[in-house]
Amino acid sequence: MAARCKTAILISGSGTNLQAFIDRVGCGALDLELCVVFSNKPDAYGLVRARDAGIPTACIEHGQFADRSAFDRAVAAKLDEWRPNLLVLAGFMRILSPDFLTHYAGRILNIHPALLPAYPGLNTHQRVLDAGDRWHGSTVHFVTEKLDGGPRILQGRLPVTAGETADQLAARVQAIEHQIYPEAAGWVGEGRVEFRDDRTWIDGVMSDEPVIRMFDRRGKRL
Repeated sequence: MAARCKTAILISGSGTNLQAFIDRVGCGALDLELCVVFSNKPDAYGLVRARDAGIPTACIEHGQFADRSAFDRAVAAKLDEWRPNLLVLAGFMRILSPDFLTHYAGRILNIHPALLPAYPGLNTHQRVLDAGDRWHGSTVHFVTEKLDGGPRILQGRLPVTAGETADQLAARVQAIEHQIYPEAAGWVGEGRVEFRDDRTWIDGVMSDEPVIRMFDRRGKRL
């Protein structure tokens, strides 16, 4: 039997996506070894979630370092103690340095609350509402130096409801993130999805388009 993919999850806050991973692993629906949860904030509630689940934790505060590169070198040295095969950014509110990305090239995942390549950056939910878009969602992608621009893997889409607020839309999008993020990470852990030649490869085939999951207004997969 192949070894389970050793996965480090990086957080900065409450860790709701982390909890989705913990729940999926706990019920046997996700075959990853959650080897460590790392935070740059010691009061991040996600660290409590990890400890409650028996997962090792680590924390290094970014404010203790003169610059981003120095912080990232310290983070990489700490993470390397667990020798992770995969890094999952789950609300990790730091832009990673080029050296860090090179160190873990092709092994870092992120989820962005938009249908990339549309709406990279912040305030995606309000921007979608302001534009009058009919569809919104979230995208799991490999992390590269281009912010929110790495090769896409999996995208969850749901219809925008007339009259809803940005906060209401954000809550619905977050609910589908909890479904698609563990699924995509599981594909990487199984070797079904690879980062190769700056592209996503799925089951041995290069794919410039993500796999699409459609959801209804209540977040139920169609």
